[in-house]
Amino acid sequence: MVLCPSFPFLRRHFLVRLAVLAGVVLGGAAATRAAEPPQVGGVAPDFSLAAIDGAPVRLAELTTRGPVVLIVLRGWPGYQCPLCDRQVNEFVAARAAFASAPAQVVFVYPGPAADLRAHAAEFQSIKGREWPAAFRFALDPDFTMVNAYALRWAARGETAYPSTFVLDRGGVVRFAKISRTHGDRAKAADILAALEALRAP
Repeated sequence: MVLCPSFPFLRRHFLVRLAVLAGVVLGGAAATRAAEPPQVGGVAPDFSLAAIDGAPVRLAELTTRGPVVLIVLRGWPGYQCPLCDRQVNEFVAARAAFASAPAQVVFVYPGPAADLRAHAAEFQSIKGREWPAAFRFALDPDFTMVNAYALRWAARGETAYPSTFVLDRGGVVRFAKISRTHGDRAKAADILAALEALRAP
């Protein structure tokens, strides 16, 4: 009976600890989703993904070699996006110019992890497209990178906002274009001009 008066205190103590623990768990989960996308002048978050052939694609390693063009596609929203296909074809057609820039081009194909590799393989070779060996094609299963960049398009039937970034050797964003629609993508000519600006004294 001596413990009875202290029971309310113990209950309150337990509830407070439970609330703190829940806050830590939820806070940790929220930390994986950035508040806003990378901005010009800011440092792009590092990420590690796997290319479609299984080779590692780590941003921090790529930027040490030179400028990086990072293009986030819509990936697999339940079909192959025709505007993504058009954008990729435009960059593929300008492969020689990107090699002369010089720049490393990375396409990110996001989507639910189930069957993502199969969908990506279909997209990579759609209509007989020949993928330049110098262009990396990375998979983002379950939107890990997309969430870290605050690019998740959470509407029904959507995946990620189509986005293009140009990063310098320090990982600093020098060009950023985020489309809140299916269209209005960054053009290859715009990106080549941004890369040329990096080379200017």
